[in-house]
Amino acid sequence: MGGHKTLTISEEAYEKLVKIKRSGESFTQAILRLTRGKGNLLKHAGSWGNLDDAEVERVFKEFREAWKKGWHIESS
Repeated sequence: MGGHKTLTISEEAYEKLVKIKRSGESFTQAILRLTRGKGNLLKHAGSWGNLDDAEVERVFKEFREAWKKGWHIESS
């Protein structure tokens, strides 16, 4: 990865990022993961047809954990 930048964020933003950062994940990796593919969830409707039940449950478990940590669905 290229250069580095220093950011100033509020204590509240930092605490939220700490809570949603995965074990072993850097802050850079967390930010990239969280900002990847933002958009309209409806455009992906039907794209889960090839997932097995265990994978679907894993995805929903991640959704539930994120919602418990204060994530909200934003409408566009």
